Amino acid sequence: MKKKIGIIIIVILLIQLIRIDKNNPPVDPNKDYIKITHAPAQIAEIIKKACYDCHSNEVKYPWYTNLAPISWYIKGHINEGKEYLNFSEFGNYNMYQKEHINSGLVSAIKRETMPLSSYVWMHKEAELTSQEKTILLNWFEIFDKKSDK
Repeated sequence: MKKKIGIIIIVILLIQLIRIDKNNPPVDPNKDYIKITHAPAQIAEIIKKACYDCHSNEVKYPWYTNLAPISWYIKGHINEGKEYLNFSEFGNYNMYQKEHINSGLVSAIKRETMPLSSYVWMHKEAELTSQEKTILLNWFEIFDKKSDK
């Protein structure tokens, strides 16, 4: 039994050597969603607190991202989130992609699938209030009307 516990401890210690990349790519403010859409301060604040940690190049890695395998799980979510939408690179998307992203944001808010509950569990400040959801939905409607032109 002691041998098994010893092996488990060694494995746990060894996996700590497999670190995740915590470097954020440089941010070009001219490609950022908030600047491109001329988002008001209130919209910018909501989106930054609820979305930017997984959907931008401005990820703030909390202390527990130093612990494997938790770090691997979180980095996987961040990579997946940025693959779908990276607010820092919004200017690189074509109009079709922007419209698709916008409708996805509306759907995620209405279905309450974003931010992820596992993220909100550790980041209570990211939880959207009913009022914030309404504000965002109204904002995304404005974007839809602009893109219809």
